[in-house]
Amino acid sequence: MALRHAVLAALLDGESSGYQLAKAFDLGVANFWHALPQQLYLELAKLEKAGLVEGRQVVQQTRPPKRLFTITDEGLRELARFAETSAKPSFIRDDLMVKVQAADSAPVAPVVEQLDERAAMATAKTDIFERFLRRLRGDLDEETFLATADRVGPYLTCLRGLRFEQETADWCARTAAVLRARQHRPAEGGPRRRDA
Repeated sequence: MALRHAVLAALLDGESSGYQLAKAFDLGVANFWHALPQQLYLELAKLEKAGLVEGRQVVQQTRPPKRLFTITDEGLRELARFAETSAKPSFIRDDLMVKVQAADSAPVAPVVEQLDERAAMATAKTDIFERFLRRLRGDLDEETFLATADRVGPYLTCLRGLRFEQETADWCARTAAVLRARQHRPAEGGPRRRDA
């Protein structure tokens, strides 16, 4: 997936400035697509040049002018074309997983500390996602919201982000507990090696 499709999808919620788009990415899109604000501004310029978004200048009284962007009909057609392409499987590239993989032959304390940190970050993100989901559905329960809301895409992707962070927190806590317990058992020789 190109950044362009993530930006176009984010603009489905309505007109947005680059700053607002960066905030939306931080909150709702970051769980499946990471982009720095500079990348978003550059992508908006490319999308505007390609006719996939339309920008307009807004003069502000006490601040510099800002540009607001909306998705065009051609941008909607591009998203439709993208929806028809095959989705590639996702993959994980995570240095903490490599450290856990090597925990039998490396110092355990730093890995346990990093697992605890990751669990705390995941728990904090879980809280953010839960608040965001409550805000999206308002007074409705989840099933009513999913059955009746005009747009459910942002809600569904946030649900995935919530589950991911919950699973991350659980896995990190369990892995840290296992490694802590194994730290105190008597050594039974070095790591096993496969025959060449």
